[in-house]
Amino acid sequence: MQHVVAVNGSLGPVKPGLPLSIFDPVPIGIDEFGVQVLVRLIWRNLLIGGEPGAGKSALLNVLVAYAALCLNCKLILLDGKQVELGQWRRCADAFVGPNIVQALVLLTKLQKMMDNRYAFLLDAERRKVVEKVPTLSPVTGEISWVADAFLPYVVAIDEIAYYSATTGDKKQREEFAALLRDLVARGRAVGIIVIAATQRPSSDIIPTSLRDLFAWRFAGRCTNDSSSDIVLGHGWANKGWSANAVSPNNPGAGLLIAEGGSPQLVKTAYLDDRTCAAIAAYAAELRATATAARPHLSAVPAAA
Repeated sequence: MQHVVAVNGSLGPVKPGLPLSIFDPVPIGIDEFGVQVLVRLIWRNLLIGGEPGAGKSALLNVLVAYAALCLNCKLILLDGKQVELGQWRRCADAFVGPNIVQALVLLTKLQKMMDNRYAFLLDAERRKVVEKVPTLSPVTGEISWVADAFLPYVVAIDEIAYYSATTGDKKQREEFAALLRDLVARGRAVGIIVIAATQRPSSDIIPTSLRDLFAWRFAGRCTNDSSSDIVLGHGWANKGWSANAVSPNNPGAGLLIAEGGSPQLVKTAYLDDRTCAAIAAYAAELRATATAARPHLSAVPAAA
Protein backbone atom coordinates (compact mmCIF):
# COMPACT_ATOMS: atom_id res chain seq x y z
CA MET A 1 0.00 0.00 0.00
CA GLN A 2 1.39 3.40 -0.93
CA HIS A 3 1.74 6.11 1.69
CA VAL A 4 -0.09 9.35 0.95
CA VAL A 5 0.62 12.56 2.79
CA ALA A 6 -2.84 14.08 3.25
CA VAL A 7 -3.38 17.82 2.97
CA ASN A 8 -6.63 19.31 4.24
CA GLY A 9 -7.42 22.35 2.12
CA SER A 10 -9.97 23.61 4.65
CA LEU A 11 -7.26 24.31 7.23
CA GLY A 12 -6.32 27.60 5.60
CA PRO A 13 -2.78 29.04 5.49
CA VAL A 14 -0.11 26.91 7.09
CA LYS A 15 1.86 28.59 9.88
CA PRO A 16 5.54 28.44 8.91
CA GLY A 17 7.58 25.90 10.84
CA LEU A 18 11.21 24.97 10.91
CA PRO A 19 12.65 24.43 7.40
CA LEU A 20 14.32 21.17 6.48
CA SER A 21 18.03 20.82 5.74
CA ILE A 22 19.57 19.25 2.65
CA PHE A 23 22.45 18.13 4.89
CA ASP A 24 20.10 15.80 6.81
CA PRO A 25 19.08 12.31 5.64
CA VAL A 26 15.95 12.35 3.46
CA PRO A 27 13.05 9.99 4.28
CA ILE A 28 11.94 8.27 1.07
CA GLY A 29 9.73 5.38 2.25
CA ILE A 30 9.89 2.13 4.22
CA ASP A 31 11.74 -1.18 3.93
CA GLU A 32 10.16 -4.64 3.91
CA PHE A 33 9.97 -4.58 7.72
CA GLY A 34 8.12 -1.25 7.82
CA VAL A 35 11.19 0.68 9.01
CA GLN A 36 11.68 4.18 7.62
CA VAL A 37 14.38 4.41 4.93
CA LEU A 38 16.62 7.47 4.88
CA VAL A 39 19.00 8.55 2.12
CA ARG A 40 21.70 11.18 2.59
CA LEU A 41 21.85 13.16 -0.66
CA ILE A 42 24.56 15.68 0.12
CA TRP A 43 27.85 14.83 -1.68
CA ARG A 44 26.01 12.06 -3.56
CA ASN A 45 24.18 11.52 -6.88
CA LEU A 46 21.19 9.25 -7.45
CA LEU A 47 20.08 7.39 -10.58
CA ILE A 48 16.45 6.19 -10.75
CA GLY A 49 15.40 3.60 -13.35
CA GLY A 50 12.63 1.15 -14.12
CA GLU A 51 9.87 0.32 -16.56
CA PRO A 52 6.97 2.77 -17.22
CA GLY A 53 4.67 2.93 -14.19
CA ALA A 54 7.28 1.53 -11.81
CA GLY A 55 7.22 4.64 -9.62
CA LYS A 56 10.30 6.52 -10.83
CA SER A 57 8.58 9.89 -10.92
CA ALA A 58 6.96 9.24 -7.53
CA LEU A 59 10.36 8.88 -5.89
CA LEU A 60 11.70 11.86 -7.81
CA ASN A 61 8.79 14.01 -6.58
CA VAL A 62 9.39 12.95 -2.97
CA LEU A 63 13.02 14.04 -3.23
CA VAL A 64 12.13 17.30 -4.99
CA ALA A 65 9.47 18.01 -2.35
CA TYR A 66 12.05 17.61 0.40
CA ALA A 67 14.57 19.82 -1.42
CA ALA A 68 11.91 22.48 -2.04
CA LEU A 69 11.35 22.72 1.71
CA CYS A 70 15.07 23.12 2.39
CA LEU A 71 16.04 26.78 2.52
CA ASN A 72 19.73 25.85 2.47
CA CYS A 73 19.75 24.56 -1.11
CA LYS A 74 18.87 25.76 -4.59
CA LEU A 75 16.58 23.75 -6.85
CA ILE A 76 17.18 23.16 -10.57
CA LEU A 77 14.61 21.17 -12.57
CA LEU A 78 14.75 19.68 -16.08
CA ASP A 79 11.65 17.86 -17.31
CA GLY A 80 11.19 16.76 -20.90
CA LYS A 81 7.47 16.14 -20.29
CA GLN A 82 7.05 19.33 -18.20
CA VAL A 83 4.20 17.89 -16.10
CA GLU A 84 6.13 15.50 -13.83
CA LEU A 85 8.10 18.30 -12.16
CA GLY A 86 6.03 21.21 -13.41
CA GLN A 87 4.19 21.67 -10.12
CA TRP A 88 7.50 22.61 -8.48
CA ARG A 89 8.55 25.26 -11.02
CA ARG A 90 7.62 28.18 -8.72
CA CYS A 91 9.93 26.71 -6.06
CA ALA A 92 12.81 26.27 -8.49
CA ASP A 93 15.67 28.62 -9.19
CA ALA A 94 15.54 27.34 -12.79
CA PHE A 95 13.06 25.16 -14.71
CA VAL A 96 13.61 23.79 -18.22
CA GLY A 97 11.00 21.88 -20.18
CA PRO A 98 11.37 20.14 -23.57
CA ASN A 99 14.00 22.49 -24.93
CA ILE A 100 17.50 21.13 -25.53
CA VAL A 101 18.98 24.59 -26.18
CA GLN A 102 17.78 25.91 -22.82
CA ALA A 103 18.99 22.72 -21.13
CA LEU A 104 22.49 23.19 -22.59
CA VAL A 105 22.61 26.84 -21.51
CA LEU A 106 21.56 25.87 -17.99
CA LEU A 107 24.10 23.05 -17.63
CA THR A 108 26.85 25.32 -19.01
CA LYS A 109 26.02 27.91 -16.34
CA LEU A 110 26.11 25.23 -13.65
CA GLN A 111 29.49 24.07 -14.95
CA LYS A 112 30.84 27.62 -14.77
CA MET A 113 29.48 28.02 -11.24
CA MET A 114 31.14 24.74 -10.29
CA ASP A 115 34.52 25.94 -11.62
CA ASN A 116 34.16 29.25 -9.72
CA ARG A 117 33.41 27.41 -6.49
CA TYR A 118 36.46 25.19 -6.86
CA ALA A 119 38.61 28.28 -7.42
CA PHE A 120 37.18 29.84 -4.26
CA LEU A 121 37.71 26.66 -2.21
CA LEU A 122 41.29 26.43 -3.45
CA ASP A 123 42.01 29.99 -2.30
CA ALA A 124 40.28 29.30 1.02
CA GLU A 125 42.25 26.05 1.47
CA ARG A 126 39.05 24.03 1.72
CA ARG A 127 38.04 20.82 -0.04
CA LYS A 128 34.24 20.92 -0.11
CA VAL A 129 31.03 22.76 0.71
CA VAL A 130 29.88 22.08 4.27
CA GLU A 131 26.87 23.01 6.38
CA LYS A 132 28.81 25.36 8.67
CA VAL A 133 32.29 26.86 8.58
CA PRO A 134 34.40 28.19 11.47
CA THR A 135 34.74 31.97 11.64
CA LEU A 136 37.26 33.82 13.79
CA SER A 137 36.00 37.02 15.43
CA PRO A 138 38.51 39.87 14.91
CA VAL A 139 37.27 41.46 18.14
CA THR A 140 37.12 38.62 20.66
CA GLY A 141 39.33 36.11 18.89
CA GLU A 142 36.68 33.46 19.47
CA ILE A 143 35.65 30.92 16.83
CA SER A 144 31.97 30.61 15.91
CA TRP A 145 30.26 28.40 13.35
CA VAL A 146 28.21 30.04 10.61
CA ALA A 147 26.38 28.72 7.57
CA ASP A 148 28.56 28.15 4.51
CA ALA A 149 28.31 30.96 1.96
CA PHE A 150 27.73 28.39 -0.81
CA LEU A 151 24.33 26.73 -0.93
CA PRO A 152 24.12 23.20 -2.37
CA TYR A 153 22.27 22.72 -5.66
CA VAL A 154 19.78 19.90 -6.21
CA VAL A 155 19.57 19.20 -9.96
CA ALA A 156 16.59 16.94 -10.71
CA ILE A 157 16.10 15.54 -14.23
CA ASP A 158 13.04 13.56 -15.25
CA GLU A 159 13.32 11.35 -18.36
CA ILE A 160 16.98 12.06 -19.01
CA ALA A 161 16.61 10.11 -22.28
CA TYR A 162 14.64 13.00 -23.77
CA TYR A 163 17.72 15.23 -23.67
CA SER A 164 20.40 12.59 -24.20
CA ALA A 165 18.84 10.41 -26.91
CA THR A 166 15.64 11.94 -28.35
CA THR A 167 15.51 15.67 -28.97
CA GLY A 168 17.89 17.95 -30.86
CA ASP A 169 20.70 16.80 -33.12
CA LYS A 170 23.53 14.37 -32.36
CA LYS A 171 25.96 17.14 -31.38
CA GLN A 172 23.49 18.67 -28.92
CA ARG A 173 22.69 15.31 -27.33
CA GLU A 174 26.37 14.50 -26.94
CA GLU A 175 27.04 17.93 -25.45
CA PHE A 176 24.22 17.42 -22.94
CA ALA A 177 25.67 14.06 -21.87
CA ALA A 178 29.17 15.53 -21.59
CA LEU A 179 28.03 18.49 -19.48
CA LEU A 180 25.96 16.28 -17.22
CA ARG A 181 28.84 13.84 -16.83
CA ASP A 182 31.10 16.69 -15.71
CA LEU A 183 28.55 17.85 -13.12
CA VAL A 184 28.13 14.32 -11.76
CA ALA A 185 31.88 13.64 -11.76
CA ARG A 186 33.11 16.90 -10.22
CA GLY A 187 30.09 18.55 -8.65
CA ARG A 188 29.74 16.61 -5.41
CA ALA A 189 32.39 18.47 -3.42
CA VAL A 190 30.93 21.86 -4.30
CA GLY A 191 27.41 20.80 -3.35
CA ILE A 192 25.87 19.78 -6.69
CA ILE A 193 23.48 16.86 -6.18
CA VAL A 194 22.21 15.27 -9.41
CA ILE A 195 19.06 13.13 -9.28
CA ALA A 196 18.25 11.64 -12.69
CA ALA A 197 15.35 9.39 -13.68
CA THR A 198 14.87 7.36 -16.86
CA GLN A 199 13.20 4.13 -17.97
CA ARG A 200 16.24 2.08 -18.96
CA PRO A 201 19.65 3.78 -18.63
CA SER A 202 21.36 1.68 -21.31
CA SER A 203 24.46 2.97 -23.09
CA ASP A 204 22.44 4.38 -26.00
CA ILE A 205 20.54 6.60 -23.54
CA ILE A 206 23.18 7.32 -20.88
CA PRO A 207 26.84 6.74 -21.77
CA THR A 208 28.40 4.11 -19.53
CA SER A 209 31.02 6.63 -18.40
CA LEU A 210 28.18 8.77 -17.02
CA ARG A 211 25.95 6.00 -15.66
CA ASP A 212 28.75 4.42 -13.63
CA LEU A 213 29.37 7.68 -11.76
CA PHE A 214 26.07 7.42 -9.89
CA ALA A 215 26.89 5.81 -6.54
CA TRP A 216 23.29 5.77 -5.26
CA ARG A 217 20.75 3.91 -7.43
CA PHE A 218 17.10 2.91 -7.30
CA ALA A 219 15.63 0.26 -9.60
CA GLY A 220 11.86 0.08 -9.80
CA ARG A 221 10.17 -2.84 -11.50
CA CYS A 222 12.22 -3.96 -14.55
CA THR A 223 11.14 -6.27 -17.36
CA ASN A 224 14.21 -8.54 -17.09
CA ASP A 225 17.39 -9.18 -15.10
CA SER A 226 19.53 -7.39 -17.68
CA SER A 227 17.57 -4.14 -17.29
CA SER A 228 17.82 -4.45 -13.52
CA ASP A 229 21.60 -4.83 -13.71
CA ILE A 230 21.84 -1.79 -15.97
CA VAL A 231 20.28 0.29 -13.19
CA LEU A 232 21.83 -1.32 -10.12
CA GLY A 233 25.18 -2.34 -11.62
CA HIS A 234 26.48 -5.47 -13.29
CA GLY A 235 26.26 -8.72 -11.36
CA TRP A 236 23.54 -8.01 -8.80
CA ALA A 237 20.98 -10.22 -10.56
CA ASN A 238 23.34 -13.21 -10.29
CA LYS A 239 23.58 -12.52 -6.55
CA GLY A 240 19.80 -12.71 -6.23
CA TRP A 241 19.00 -9.01 -6.46
CA SER A 242 16.81 -8.28 -9.48
CA ALA A 243 14.10 -5.66 -9.85
CA ASN A 244 12.44 -8.08 -12.25
CA ALA A 245 11.16 -9.88 -9.14
CA VAL A 246 9.17 -6.80 -8.07
CA SER A 247 5.46 -7.28 -8.72
CA PRO A 248 4.06 -5.10 -11.54
CA ASN A 249 1.06 -4.54 -9.25
CA ASN A 250 3.28 -2.91 -6.63
CA PRO A 251 4.31 0.49 -8.06
CA GLY A 252 6.78 2.37 -5.90
CA ALA A 253 8.54 -0.79 -4.75
CA GLY A 254 12.11 -1.35 -5.87
CA LEU A 255 15.71 -2.03 -4.97
CA LEU A 256 17.82 0.76 -3.51
CA ILE A 257 21.60 0.91 -3.29
CA ALA A 258 22.60 3.67 -0.89
CA GLU A 259 24.45 3.83 2.43
CA GLY A 260 24.54 0.05 2.91
CA GLY A 261 26.43 -0.57 -0.33
CA SER A 262 24.13 -3.44 -1.30
CA PRO A 263 20.51 -3.49 -2.51
CA GLN A 264 17.57 -3.33 -0.13
CA LEU A 265 13.88 -3.65 -0.92
CA VAL A 266 12.13 -0.32 -0.46
CA LYS A 267 8.59 0.94 -0.85
CA THR A 268 8.81 4.61 -1.72
CA ALA A 269 6.38 7.20 -0.41
CA TYR A 270 3.78 8.62 -2.78
CA LEU A 271 2.54 12.20 -3.09
CA ASP A 272 -0.60 12.67 -5.17
CA ASP A 273 -1.09 15.72 -7.39
CA ARG A 274 -3.12 17.64 -4.82
CA THR A 275 -0.53 17.05 -2.14
CA CYS A 276 2.36 18.04 -4.43
CA ALA A 277 0.53 21.26 -5.34
CA ALA A 278 -0.09 22.12 -1.67
CA ILE A 279 3.53 21.45 -0.65
CA ALA A 280 4.83 23.35 -3.69
CA ALA A 281 2.69 26.41 -2.89
CA TYR A 282 3.89 26.44 0.72
CA ALA A 283 7.53 25.89 -0.30
CA ALA A 284 7.36 28.69 -2.89
CA GLU A 285 6.14 31.15 -0.26
CA LEU A 286 8.72 29.93 2.24
CA ARG A 287 11.55 30.33 -0.27
CA ALA A 288 10.37 33.75 -1.45
CA THR A 289 10.32 35.04 2.13
CA ALA A 290 13.77 33.59 2.85
CA THR A 291 15.27 35.07 -0.33
CA ALA A 292 13.92 38.53 0.48
CA ALA A 293 15.38 38.36 3.99
CA ARG A 294 18.75 36.90 2.97
CA PRO A 295 21.57 39.49 3.16
CA HIS A 296 23.75 40.12 0.12
CA LEU A 297 27.10 38.32 0.40
CA SER A 298 29.50 40.60 -1.44
CA ALA A 299 32.47 38.29 -0.80
CA VAL A 300 30.90 35.47 -2.78
CA PRO A 301 31.54 35.36 -6.55
CA ALA A 302 28.40 36.33 -8.49
CA ALA A 303 28.35 33.05 -10.41
CA ALA A 304 28.15 31.05 -7.16
